[in-house]
Amino acid sequence: MDEKEVRRVVETYSDMILRISYNYLQHTFDAEDICQTVLLKLISCDLSFDTNEHEKAWLIRTTINACHDLRKSAYSRKTVGLDAIKEKEAPKAPDSDLLEEIKKLHLNYRMSIYLHYYEGYSVKEIAKIMGKSQFAVSQYLSRGRRELRKKLEAGGDYGVKAGEIYE
Repeated sequence: MDEKEVRRVVETYSDMILRISYNYLQHTFDAEDICQTVLLKLISCDLSFDTNEHEKAWLIRTTINACHDLRKSAYSRKTVGLDAIKEKEAPKAPDSDLLEEIKKLHLNYRMSIYLHYYEGYSVKEIAKIMGKSQFAVSQYLSRGRRELRKKLEAGGDYGVKAGEIYE
């Protein structure tokens, strides 16, 4: 197909294909995908039609078949449109200078302290999550708390030194 013929086909039939596919699928984006697929199929294969009515009938039948194929596909059966999902805000991370100090700890200390104090897991549960022994997790918690205590007593970014009273 030459460029002039492609333009004629797109201008003549794209609206019809969009309307048919939208009626079947009820989703604009899916209808646009079907329209593109059908037009590419027509353009890429060397079909010759006897009349314009024959060409139009072929496009209608191909559009309907493509819509049926999309409906039967696993993608269509296992996905839910964004319209159907309730809007839910992403949870906000706690804004805390202490949390920033925890983020600076060694990975094992950081994970065990976060899971224990912020998420509420027990030592046994943390051990299972991290794939470590309960003794190791207890040590991570103990050593992590000790490092945090040193940082806090040294003043850190908190502006209070050990033994000072702030008002």
